[in-house]
Amino acid sequence: MEEIILRIEELRLELNRLANCKLLSDPELIHVSQLLDEVLNQYHRMIQLRTTK
Repeated sequence: MEEIILRIEELRLELNRLANCKLLSDPELIHVSQLLDEVLNQYHRMIQLRTTK
């Protein structure tokens, strides 16, 4: 769980950094945004599994 939280933070920081220097339509920015979405979805699924047990 700690690893996924660290990954979310890393991707969030990278996304913010890219957003400050690139257009929102930049492929690299879009890619990092999609990665962050995937990791956030994984985190959400993990939380749901913990609360249903």
